Parts: sequence; C-alpha cells; structure tokens
Amino acid sequence: MKKFPQFTEEHDMYRKAVRAYCEKELAPNAEEWEHARSFPREVFKQMGDLGFLGGRFPEEVGGSGGDVWHTAVWAEELPRCGMAGLSMAALVQSDMATPIINEIGTKEQKEEFLTPAILGDKIAALGVSEPGAGSDVAGIITHAKADGDDFVINGQKTWITNGSRADFITLAARTDMDNRYGGISLFLFPTNTPGFAVGKKLEKIGNHCSDTAELFFEDCRIPKRYMLGEEGHGFYYIMQNFQGERLVGALSGTAGAQLVLNGTIEYCRERQAFGRPLSGFQVTRHKLVDMETELEACRALTYHAADLFNRGIPCQREISMAKLMAGNIAMSVVDGCLQLYGGMGYVEEGPVARAWRDTRLLSIGGGTTEIMKEIISKVMGL
Repeated sequence: MKKFPQFTEEHDMYRKAVRAYCEKELAPNAEEWEHARSFPREVFKQMGDLGFLGGRFPEEVGGSGGDVWHTAVWAEELPRCGMAGLSMAALVQSDMATPIINEIGTKEQKEEFLTPAILGDKIAALGVSEPGAGSDVAGIITHAKADGDDFVINGQKTWITNGSRADFITLAARTDMDNRYGGISLFLFPTNTPGFAVGKKLEKIGNHCSDTAELFFEDCRIPKRYMLGEEGHGFYYIMQNFQGERLVGALSGTAGAQLVLNGTIEYCRERQAFGRPLSGFQVTRHKLVDMETELEACRALTYHAADLFNRGIPCQREISMAKLMAGNIAMSVVDGCLQLYGGMGYVEEGPVARAWRDTRLLSIGGGTTEIMKEIISKVMGL
C-alpha cells in the first residue's frame, strides 16, 4: 500500500523522468553555473521538449493534461539539480508567470505566449514587484495609459526572476491611478518592445544562477489585445495566481530541506568524533529526529493544501499556512544541518552551504512570513 495514494503510477513515472533529468543533466553543472551566475538558455528548451514545463496545462495548449500532483512532483524533484536558482527560474516559467494566461487568456494570447513558454521556446517572467511595492501589490505605480488602439506603459519593476532574458513578461500595471485595488490590470508584454530596458542583474545572497533583474519601461507601446483578462481586475488575478505560486514554493522548499537532511543523516553516520560516529551521540540522534518530524508535518500540511487546490476547494488559508510553515521549518532544518556538519558546513566546498543561503528566500519570496500571517488572521476573522 502506498504512503501517498494521490500519486498514481503515472505520477511515479513522471517523477522518475524528472529526477533522472535533474540528477544526470543538471546537477553535474551546479558549480559551474553557480559561479557563472547563470545557466544556459537551452535548459528551458530541454525542459519544454521533455514535457516538464506543462505538466498540468491542457493538451490543446501544448501541455500534458495532468493535475496538481504532476506539479507537486515537478516542484519536489527540481531541488535535486542542486541549484535553487535554477529551480526558481523553472517554476516561474511553469507555475508563476503562465498559469494565469491559461485561466483567463484568449485563444490568440495562448498561441502567442503560453504555448511557446510550455515548449521552452520563449522565456517568461512575472512582473509585479517594484522598488516601493513588494508584498504590497496594491502599491504598484507602473502605469499603462490607453492611447488609441494601444497602451503606453511607464514605470519600473525589480526582483524579477528571469528578468534579464525573458521574451515576455506577465506584467501588472496601473490603469487607474485613483483606484488602489480596482485600478490594476494585467498585460502580456513582449520584451522586444521599444522603450523597454533591463537595468542590472541583482547580486543576491543565494539563488546565484538565477537572473534577478531591474526592469524599466519608458513610453512602451503595446496593442490593447495584449491586455490579459478584464481591465481593473489585475489585483484579483494576481491574488488568484499567488495560490499556485505559494503552493509550489512550499512543496519545493520542503523537498529541498528533506534532501539536505537526508545527506546530513548519512554524514552523521560516517563522521567520527571521539571514537564513534556523530549518530552515536543521543543529542545528534534526537536533533535529527526533531528535524525529520518537522518536515513530515510540513509535508502533510502542504499535501493537504495541494489536495484542496486540486479539487477546486477554496484554500487560501491552507496554502498560506503551508507557505508559512515551509519557510520557517526549511530554514530551521537546513541551519540545523549546517551545525551538524560543523566547519565543513561553513565552507563553500561543503554540500550544505549553498542550501543554507538559498533556503533563506522561501520566507520572503512570493509573500513574506508576515504577509502569510496577515492573510491567515483575516480568514480567521481576527
């Protein structure tokens, strides 16, 4: 009997394929790509050709027609590449910048933007955050002004994953400067539009091989047919889209921390201190048990949220809890693992240092820990 019956034989086959690709094709390049602060564009095309970027998208737009559990497999296996930056870039492509196109886009928009993204022919980015508006989405000031058959866009975005080489951006811009929540609209913005410029790639603590950029829009003119969904509904579309984004963050973060813990357990069995392995000390064993228990609880909550999401049951509360819990526990576990590695955990050659840096983003990106608590408190009626 399977521990997690929601994963069928089809999901298991998909997991084997993703795992083999990450371990054989990606992981051997981790050191090189981390130092280069980038990875080849061809990786997106490889993922597209293998069907990994469209797991739960309908077949008519180029996807595999799967469900949320295909997304779970994808998010859980990506950390095996050894680069959270690459995992982030791939998840932006598959689960952050594109699902909303499938949900509300026109047939023409899907053909021009979504299908090429699923196939890996076009790189996608999600353009929401600004210097003065990170978690406060309603605070964005980048604006789009109607002018004849076009919109003219001016403003700035920052912290944009895939930003320096995206072919298009799922872009949030204000179409009504006087309406805080109802004045935001979404657009599909081709980055070859005159007036668009990439400022600089941001140097981050971790996620080094992922390009995170500042973007500038100066009198950028795009046709009105590139508006995604209804005008003025952008804030609500973004909140809807955040659910999938936060879910894959919780799934990937939990799985990544589990990989680090598994490696730490093996290290503690082999590492000798005072004439016996580290696992021979009760304090070490109990620490490992605590971390394993925390991750098991985190996984259970995240799977519960995924199940509700898969069945179309409102689950903002559960997804926010999963994101909150995963951010806190993953960082605690990886930090505890680094402590058990001792000096080896603090040097770049060690297997845990990169994970320690990378994991810190989970409680910030896609909505901070504090924002998750605010969302949950509102659902609780507080």
